[in-house]
This record gives sequence, C-alpha cells and structure tokens, in this order.
Amino acid sequence: MAGRKQSAKGRVVGSSGRYGPRYGRFIRKRVNQIEHISRAAHVCPRCDLEAVRRVGTGIWECRKCGFKFAGGSYVPQTPAMRVAARSIERSLQKEG
Repeated sequence: MAGRKQSAKGRVVGSSGRYGPRYGRFIRKRVNQIEHISRAAHVCPRCDLEAVRRVGTGIWECRKCGFKFAGGSYVPQTPAMRVAARSIERSLQKEG
C-alpha cells in the first residue's frame, strides 16, 4: 500500500471547496447545489432550446435567439412564477 494516496471519505466538495472548512457542511452543500443549478443550461421560453445562461442576478439570456428576460436569482423560472403564468394562461383562455 506504499505510495497510494488516501481519498477523501464521503466528501463531495465541488464549487464550494473554496470555502474550506468554514461555514459548516450544510451551508457549503446548499451553495454547491445553487451554483450547480445556476451555471447549468436551461430551456429557452421562446425557442425551446437548452441555451439559456445566467447573465447576472435574475437576468437570463438565450445564446441562440438572444432573448433576454428576468427570472429568479438562481433559476430562470421560480415555482411562484410558474403558478402565476399558469393562472394568467387560464384567465386568457376564459376570455378568448
């Protein structure tokens, strides 16, 4: 077993590894999840392609069609925004 490096047991550091041992395991894990979601590509509401990227806090832009829109801080569509969009759709269907 000489020369073999021991691996970290049960530690998934990811992007929150920059914090080291500070702030506690649960907060570092939550930061890691949020950063993973916010940096991923999301589906564009206009062209339906997976090309939406986060430009800034709450600002999202599609790299394909250039559609720029406001959304959640870390996800393009928040659960509350989905509920609001659904109720708006229903009210428009009742009128038309």
